[in-house]
Amino acid sequence: MGIYQLTSPVLALSFSLTVAGIQTAISKYVAGETVTKNYRYSFTHLFTGFVISMTLSFLCAFGIYIFADEIALYFLLEERTAPLLRIISFSIPMATVHSCINGYFYGIRKTAVPSACQLTEQIIRVGSVYAIYYFCLEKGYTPTIAFAVLGLVIGEAASMLVSLIAVKAHYAHVVPKNYGSLLDFHALPFRKATGNLMKVAVPLSLNRVVINFLQSVESIFIPNRLLSYGYDQTTALSVYGILTGMSLPLLLFPGAITNSICVLLLPVVSEAEAGGNKRTIKKAVNKSVRYGFLLGLVFTILFLAGGKFLGNILYQNELAGSFIMILSFLCPLMYIASTLNSILNGLGKTSLTFAYSMISLLVRLGFVFFAIPLWGIHGYLWGLLASQLVQTLLCMYAVREYY
Repeated sequence: MGIYQLTSPVLALSFSLTVAGIQTAISKYVAGETVTKNYRYSFTHLFTGFVISMTLSFLCAFGIYIFADEIALYFLLEERTAPLLRIISFSIPMATVHSCINGYFYGIRKTAVPSACQLTEQIIRVGSVYAIYYFCLEKGYTPTIAFAVLGLVIGEAASMLVSLIAVKAHYAHVVPKNYGSLLDFHALPFRKATGNLMKVAVPLSLNRVVINFLQSVESIFIPNRLLSYGYDQTTALSVYGILTGMSLPLLLFPGAITNSICVLLLPVVSEAEAGGNKRTIKKAVNKSVRYGFLLGLVFTILFLAGGKFLGNILYQNELAGSFIMILSFLCPLMYIASTLNSILNGLGKTSLTFAYSMISLLVRLGFVFFAIPLWGIHGYLWGLLASQLVQTLLCMYAVREYY
């Protein structure tokens, strides 16, 4: 589990470099389609973004496949991740395809398609791993973590197919029969469409790359600093795997509720800000803090009281249960911070949210490098709590005028 989780930084950085900014830029430039019915304009931006992202993704995938050994040894500090990286590299172009198409559907506010893609990806990923596992048992083979990575690639392929079918069906449904070619570089030259997308995508991508790089350093050095505390290599990776692959996903699971609220909050706040409607913004801020705290309190009590039970029943692991109990206090802080971040983005204060994320990451990195060698994994757990508290307080300070 620990070795598998160590490959996450490479995937996150690949996404940042190849498609993260382009996805948002596509959303921005196709958003007017529902009003103007100018399908050539939106499709030309989608096609241009797709070409740029696919070029970057093939270069990225090729680089990871060729230099997997060097990345594993010198960046991830764990040579056993090399074969996993080679398998993962095949997923990058496929992830790029459905990310660009999802960006298009987000822009025209048809969120059912990205949801269907994500759901399909997860079902196929888990199902394929399950099928491969039982096939190996029947044949007498020993299952390895490489099968989980193979499941990831299969899941991305399924998501790509769903998104391609969806975009083809969408255009077949909305575009008039005598409309002609959707791709029109005469009305909107490729260079102009590229310039439009790059104007939005480059700063967003740079922000994501910086944040994901720091998160990668954090992830990579947790097992490394656990060695300084006195763990052997196996124990260090095992503890890291239990924390990041078992305890944290369970704690973050209720965040699906607040993430949905965040998606709805951003356009509401943007509209209120544009219309000078401070009352709506004030109501959004107050409700975000109040309900974020109440929801967080409910899950804190749930995880605090049932952490050990959940660790044993879901993972058959007492340490996972212990981590869940300690980190249960993150819930109110995470839910308040996530909704306030969305409000700040809606107010156009994206530089503030970026700065706050950076400060929070730097606090965690401080605990990784200086607290883990003294107190082991518990030093990192306190770092998670401290960094989230700092970010939440900063967000609350930023929206103080709306209380």
